[in-house]
Amino acid sequence: MERVVILGAGFGGLELASTLSEAVGDDVDVTLIDKEDAFVFGYSKLDVMFGRTTLDAVRLPYREIVKPGVRFVQETITSIDPDERRVTTDAGVHEADVLVVALGADYDMDATPGLAEAGDEFYSVEGAARLAEQLPGFSRGHAVVGVCGAPFKCPPAPSECALMLHDFLSAQGVRDACEISLVMPFGAPVPPSPDTSEALVVAFAERGIEFVSKSRVASLDAGRSVAVLEDGREVPFDLFLGVPRHRAPDVVIASGMTENGYVPVSSETLETRYPGVYAVGDVATVGVPKAGVFAEGAARVVADALIAKLQDGEQPDAYGGRGSCYIEFGAGRVGRVDIDFLGGPKPTGTFREPSAELVDEKHHFGSSRRARWFGERVGV
Repeated sequence: MERVVILGAGFGGLELASTLSEAVGDDVDVTLIDKEDAFVFGYSKLDVMFGRTTLDAVRLPYREIVKPGVRFVQETITSIDPDERRVTTDAGVHEADVLVVALGADYDMDATPGLAEAGDEFYSVEGAARLAEQLPGFSRGHAVVGVCGAPFKCPPAPSECALMLHDFLSAQGVRDACEISLVMPFGAPVPPSPDTSEALVVAFAERGIEFVSKSRVASLDAGRSVAVLEDGREVPFDLFLGVPRHRAPDVVIASGMTENGYVPVSSETLETRYPGVYAVGDVATVGVPKAGVFAEGAARVVADALIAKLQDGEQPDAYGGRGSCYIEFGAGRVGRVDIDFLGGPKPTGTFREPSAELVDEKHHFGSSRRARWFGERVGV
């Protein structure tokens, strides 16, 4: 049987394992490895942070994965040998015929001096849970949502955070006593889609949220409570909600697979320079955003290629680099942007206005994947 070892059980790993199981579950031996015991959708972290739900309610335990040909193991990866397709963990060694690296990106708090001491981050599950306890105590002052480096996961998320913070403070009755600023390194909130960016900028203006563009937070001065931007400007804050700089996990960097911090792959097949080794999702450099829906699409291409090989079928079409992202606009409204990154000379995005229909569509997006990956009933 073909031994497929998948490192990481996020969007990419879960979709790859599910697709292989459905198509060739009796002819493949899939080992899915992750150090965590549960999966959490990225967008759920904002819901937890702002008290819309609890962490327990959004955790999807990996023990619930029951699929033909798939075995999940909760282990910490300690080394990767891409030449031999061998993976060592804290529990043993896994040999692979096909190795897929889907370990995502880690947060480098130390890359931004002062961030760990003076600020908070909302991109990790733990960070969002901590802020859920802290935010009710914030009733006056300047809140800064600051991006510390690019690329970063889910480019609309900082904008969503600022808009949802406005709603949260308004519900608490303290919005008039608070300022909100959003600091981003891009010239627009969602660069590939001018219509989406314009809608967000209008939403910021309507809510009195300052948008500071083309600016990266370089450091935080804990003693003076100021964020120092890359150009030397200073932004005082009473609450700093940071997006830390990202990088590939240490174990991936140590494997020798990375260039400029991430794993280079073919934009058509997701293959690395090592035979039989692929990389999908945030850990890879492929010319698309670091977002779950793009990792999912890349995983399908890899799965289809492996299925074609096992069944002597035709190789699949090249990875298209297309995906849709839902964007929380506040006030219970959700918009959507459909982006094509690899289909033309430059990325393009089509914006759909916020609506109740898209709220339901976003809900179905999550419930359908819970059903597919974890066997939960759609609509739960």
